[in-house]
Parts: sequence; C-alpha cells; structure tokens
Amino acid sequence: MAKYVFKLPDIGEGVVEGEVVQWHVGIGDTVIEDAPIVVLMTDKATVTIPSPTSGVVSSVSGEVGDMIAVGSMLVEFDAEGVSKTVADIEPVPESGAAHEPESAPTPAAKPTPAPTSIPAPTPKPAPPPAAPPITTAAKRTDGRVLASPAVRKRALEAGVELGVVSGSGPAGRIRHADLDAFIAAGGDVLGAAPAAFSTSRTGVTEVKVVGLRRKIAEQMVKSKSSIPHFSFFEEVDVTELEELRQTLNSNRQDGQPKLTFLPFIMLALAKIMPEHPECNAHFHDGEGVVHRHAAVHIGIATQTERGLYVPVVKHVEAMDSWQAASELLRASQAARDGSASLDDLTGSTFTITSLGREGGLGATPIINHPEVAILGVHKAREMPVVRGGHIVVRRIMNLSSSFDHRVVDGADGARLVQHLKRMLEHPAMIFM
Repeated sequence: MAKYVFKLPDIGEGVVEGEVVQWHVGIGDTVIEDAPIVVLMTDKATVTIPSPTSGVVSSVSGEVGDMIAVGSMLVEFDAEGVSKTVADIEPVPESGAAHEPESAPTPAAKPTPAPTSIPAPTPKPAPPPAAPPITTAAKRTDGRVLASPAVRKRALEAGVELGVVSGSGPAGRIRHADLDAFIAAGGDVLGAAPAAFSTSRTGVTEVKVVGLRRKIAEQMVKSKSSIPHFSFFEEVDVTELEELRQTLNSNRQDGQPKLTFLPFIMLALAKIMPEHPECNAHFHDGEGVVHRHAAVHIGIATQTERGLYVPVVKHVEAMDSWQAASELLRASQAARDGSASLDDLTGSTFTITSLGREGGLGATPIINHPEVAILGVHKAREMPVVRGGHIVVRRIMNLSSSFDHRVVDGADGARLVQHLKRMLEHPAMIFM
C-alpha cells in the first residue's frame, strides 16, 4: 500500500499558515476523495480542506489550536490510488466558523481512467449491531469522542455523557440528531436519578481557546487595553414606541418582517449622527487620525453557536423601518448559519449590542475597535413611574453606552444618548 503525504496547499491571499480548528478525521479512519479532513482558520477566513485521495489516515499533523504552515505535512495516507495532485486541491471557503457536515460530499464525476486495475480501498467493517439501543460512541485514537462544540454544549446542558451516545456521522461523529434520538429513547441522563440531593461533582474540563474564540479574545484584549472606555447609562420611556411598533406589525404586508425595537433605534441613530459626527467614527491610533464617517453602517453584535459575530447593516441612513428590519434579519441570520460574507462582517462605524430577554439592568459594553462608541440595549419592562404627580405604569428600557475617551468627551457621549432618548420617547421625530 502506497504512502501519500498531503501537504497544506496554498490557500491564497498571501496566507502562509492556518490554525487547526477541527479535525474531521483521525488516525486509522478510512476516507474517500474530496471528503472534508480538517478545518483551518487563517487571518482572512475559515476554510475546509478536502481529501486529495481515498485511503486510510496513517498520520495527522498538529492538534486543535496548532498552527500549520503552507507546504508542511498535513495528513499522511495509506492510499490505494491517488487521483489528484497537491496542485489540484482547492480548499472550500467558509464565511463563518466550522460547521458539522451533514454527510460526506459526493465526489464529482471524473473521466474514465486508463484501463489500469486499481482496487478500491477496503472500508472498515461495520460493527455488528448491539442488542441494546444505546451503543458507545466512536472515539479517535486520542480517546476523544467526535462531536462539534455545539453538540457538546447541548449534551452538557442536558446532562448526557457523550461517550454512551451512538454517532451516525463520519468516523462515528455524534450529531444533533443522534443526541435527540438518545434522549428520546430514554438514555441515561446524568443527575436524573430521583435522589433528594445531588451528589458532589468533581473533575475539570480543559477547553482550548482556539479558532473564533481565540480571535474574539484577541480583539477584546486589544480593545480593552488600548481604548480608555467611559460608560453612560440612561432610562428611556418607550411606551409610545411600543404602541407604534404594535400598530405597524398588525398592518404589515406579506414579506415584511416583524418589527422589534432595534430597527427604530438604528433609524434614530442614523438620523442624529450628523449632529454627533465624533461618535460615528474610527480612531486609527497608530496614525493619530480619526475618520468621521458620513455613512452610518451599524454593526449588530450577534451570539451564535460558534461565538460572537458582528454582522453589519450598511447605509442605515437611506432605509425605512421595514428595510432596516429586513436587512437586520438577513445579516444576523447569515451570521448564525455561517453564510455571512466578508462584506457582511466588516465596515461598521457604530455597534449595537442587545441582550434581548437576558438584557438585565445595565452593562459596560466593550467598543468594537477601531470604532469609538457602542450602545447596549436592555429589555423593556413595565415599571411604575411618576408623571404629573401621579404614579403610572410605563414601559421602560435601559440603555448602556461606552465611548473612547481619547476622542469622545463625556459631554459629547451624554448628548448623543440624550438625543437618542428624545427620538425614542417621541418616535414621530424619527420619521420627520
């Protein structure tokens, strides 16, 4: 059986190395040509590298979190036949972080080769079916159960030990469907025993900070260590805005999205930014230059299964409420399902972070470098307030904001928030 060493090909755009985010194969696994073998994250994008041949994996280079240089050995195969050269391999780009494949991609049709008899690789024999419905999950040679971070998180929250779940994915990889089937079949759930008190828990789980999580960590450190933040908090009475929102939603046409508070906040910010240009800006501190932008490109901090993304709604100043809501929905959904393009994730001039139902009362949001301001939106709730000497119930929303104190004075940041407050409390002003 021939040995075939597959080296990391040129990924393009001047990339010289990539970080291993996820291995789809392990030593001893049988793979087919074009099946995904590893996911790498570069400074430009996240890419999935396909297999150049069919065969058995005899060696892999690096663990999750390791950096692999272009031209270095990536995977070694015991291959029955090689139908592609290294130059033929094209990595499959991804706009977000790695996804768990639903099935191995079908190899593209190829011209009939010369009549040379090349035996197909012998697949591993399938294990005989066990009598119980629950089997042990396939593991890599290092003992780790194969599952994506999202599946691991669900299993942890459900109290399921992945080692006893049967995986139906490549190399026994556990999918969401496998976890659902295990729970539906009445599989053992940790801590489910009807005991009066839980037993003490021990053990430490080691989680490497790699891939997108590492990028987020680096960006947060850069922002927090280089930008002197100051924060400002305010309450906003959104009772009238809530009435307008409900009226518009009850009269929306087919195809129009349901309006939340965010589109109105975006439109209000876009309307008032010409009076607060110092807050819609980038500060390039290395050059000592502030770029104040006329266009309002609002980034929306979006939590996904792969980490925090900030998709961008471009030119909000040219939108109405329905357009803003539609573009907000499209951009945030693209970030969640991994289809967001590089343009969708770059170019923001001001960022909004909304914690929705988990909004709490206040926060100190971290500025999205090189921007100079960020707005935190908290949940709206009914509260007793004094109006005209009487206690009445009003819907109140808290706003938290942070500003770069090097280029935005405290009074300027406060004026922006107070101006926004007036717009939201009298929403007709947004459209005048």
